[in-house]
Amino acid sequence: MRKLTRPLLFLLACLVWAACSSTKSLKPGQILYTGADVKINPDSSGKIDNEKQVKTDLEAKTRPRPNKSILGIKYKLGIYNLAGQPKKPKGFRNWLRRQGEAPVLLSEVKLKYNNDVLSSYLISEGYLQANVSGDTVVKGKKGKAIYTAVTGQRYKINKINFPPDTGALTKIINANKDKTLLKVGDYYDIDTYKNERIRIDNDLKENGYFYFSPDYLIMQVDSTIGKNLVNVSVKVKDIAPDAGLKPYTIKNINIYPNYSLRRDSTLRKLKPLQYNDFNIYEDRNTFKPRLFDRLVFFQKGEPYNRKDHNQSLNRMVNVGAFQDVRAEFLPVDSFKNNQLDLNIYLTPLKKNSLTFSVVGTSKSNNFVGSEVKVTQTTRNLFRNAEQLDLSVSGGFETQTKGTSLGKNSLSLTAEGKLTFPRFIVPFYKPNSTNAFIPKTIASLSYQMLNRGSEYTLHAVKGQYGYNFKENLYKEHNFNPISISYVSTSFPDTNTRDSLYTANPLLRTTLENQFIIGSNYNFTYTNQMEDSRRNNIYFFGGLETGGNVWGLFTAKNNEGKRTIFNIPLTQFIRAEADLRDYYKITKNLIWANRLNLGYGYAYGNSTSLPFVRQFFAGGSNDIRAFPARTLGPGTFKVKEDAIFADQGGDIKLMLNSELRFKIVSVLYGALFVDAGNIWLRKEDLGVPGIPDSGRPGSGFKLKNAFNELAVGTGAGLRVDVSIFVVRLDVAFPVRKPYLPEGQRWVFDDIAFGNKDWRKQNLIFNIGIGYPF
Repeated sequence: MRKLTRPLLFLLACLVWAACSSTKSLKPGQILYTGADVKINPDSSGKIDNEKQVKTDLEAKTRPRPNKSILGIKYKLGIYNLAGQPKKPKGFRNWLRRQGEAPVLLSEVKLKYNNDVLSSYLISEGYLQANVSGDTVVKGKKGKAIYTAVTGQRYKINKINFPPDTGALTKIINANKDKTLLKVGDYYDIDTYKNERIRIDNDLKENGYFYFSPDYLIMQVDSTIGKNLVNVSVKVKDIAPDAGLKPYTIKNINIYPNYSLRRDSTLRKLKPLQYNDFNIYEDRNTFKPRLFDRLVFFQKGEPYNRKDHNQSLNRMVNVGAFQDVRAEFLPVDSFKNNQLDLNIYLTPLKKNSLTFSVVGTSKSNNFVGSEVKVTQTTRNLFRNAEQLDLSVSGGFETQTKGTSLGKNSLSLTAEGKLTFPRFIVPFYKPNSTNAFIPKTIASLSYQMLNRGSEYTLHAVKGQYGYNFKENLYKEHNFNPISISYVSTSFPDTNTRDSLYTANPLLRTTLENQFIIGSNYNFTYTNQMEDSRRNNIYFFGGLETGGNVWGLFTAKNNEGKRTIFNIPLTQFIRAEADLRDYYKITKNLIWANRLNLGYGYAYGNSTSLPFVRQFFAGGSNDIRAFPARTLGPGTFKVKEDAIFADQGGDIKLMLNSELRFKIVSVLYGALFVDAGNIWLRKEDLGVPGIPDSGRPGSGFKLKNAFNELAVGTGAGLRVDVSIFVVRLDVAFPVRKPYLPEGQRWVFDDIAFGNKDWRKQNLIFNIGIGYPF
């Protein structure tokens, strides 16, 4: 560790020195530009509203921007200076220089341009008498620009006038004027005026005015009425073309389901198939005509409206059957009447495709390995845009360190999934008009997990359910039928008995069992809105097992409800995952997560089945602890345990991570993780078997926070948008299994101690962000 630390410290010192010597590469007469300072009404005692934010906004609009800095250190300029002038056209110094920034010079500052930009911005915010003047100040080899803004009083809206009701178009504008964004008493704001024009345009588009544009509207502002007030008049421009001032209806709806430029002339000569309101130009019978009832919302003779337009495009794109979708609205008879022909051009995706992927894995539970997956996709299986995915994957992992060196894990998974782009509900035909395609999904899978010389787990799962996006932010998944059969085989009875003796809980965890139930998941996210300062992700899930089937199954001699003499698992499981991403700056994000889980086993079951339990530790969880070794509660699994996976019925996890850009696609992170798992009731073990229980494993609300594990660390991420490779290193600062009063271990941290590093440093390699 010391051998690695010294070169890194030396490199960091060189970078800081180069950054601090920011003017050393300047030529005689050159002045380094250090930024802009805006002074608002310096000769007046009056303050404007939100002055600090206005000052920040004005400074951000000045150009050029100074060299980037962190804590006052111009690190990119430091990299540029550190690289020097390369003597060769290629090589490390050229690459290093490209990662930096050349010095930004004071001579690049255009004062008049910036004066105009800042004045224009203030006027757009309602300071109609604003004036900005700029000057430069030089000290040594550094200089900055100082801008003085005299704002005057900010104007407010006194009255809003809409155009008189003289026809169909102005009638629509007036009918919706109660929704106006312009409010009496609000400040003059040019952005609000622009948005008001867009609002009126949307209202007109919903009523057939296909060729109307926001540019055909003008907001006339009268600022001469005095008292820093303005009257705003909304008017339709006299130069607006006739085509934009009349509503249009749909005449013909022509669909080309198998379109390509090469076949364009051939398709247009075909006699169309008449189906409801559609003319379908198709000679290969690729899709059933009724598919377009669910994809196209327009009807012949109805007025054009933007909602139907957007919903139709969204459905045709999201159905997953077409690689290209295009809708064309053409006026009939060159604008002489008020009718449009709608032509829809659809280019199907290839019917069959084969994908192959190889993934490398390295985990905190000391297993490394890889997984290979092959997926065969067949589209439009029954000519209704259905999709069949058949996949086979296999993975191999081997333990590289720890007390059980040499353990291997082999997995094999086969899955078939059939997706219908509609709801299929017995005895009911739902009619969805949402822009997103509702889906019915039926799947069947088999997984084999071989844990070397310990056991082999076999799981067969069948599921039938629905996926539905309520809107861009909300998604629902409901599987009314979910059936799993889990069985376990052992190399021999001696191996099985030794496992059960070492951990009696495994007898109920690994025994053959049926899991029959339902599950529902809800997801909300606004992460697609990059303009938001704060983004949120929420996942909530509820799963039941054996609730309904338990009412109809008989009990065996042991009092357990069975199906084909196999115990039926009965439980309720709930989980919630809330994440918040706060953008401090463009390249500095504070990410937080709260993850809660609760499971209740009853009837046949004394604990959740192994595949439904909660676990703690690992690369996406509490990173300072190896995967599945933390908890439950204050219990600590023995180092030489044959079976180390520790599951629980209750989970609480909190993560906080500060993410920042270092250079190019390289990002860094500092994080703190806290959490644990618990059993609903403490595991007292099996009577007569010493050390078979797990003391401290039970959940008590008053003790929960005192039993949290806490870890911290740092990480690097290579983020190239399409994938993220992550390396995290973490260490514990609170160990819940230690005696009370000794659980915080800050005093024990010793990075220079080899034994401490071996026992406490956990390295995680992952694909994607942890949350």
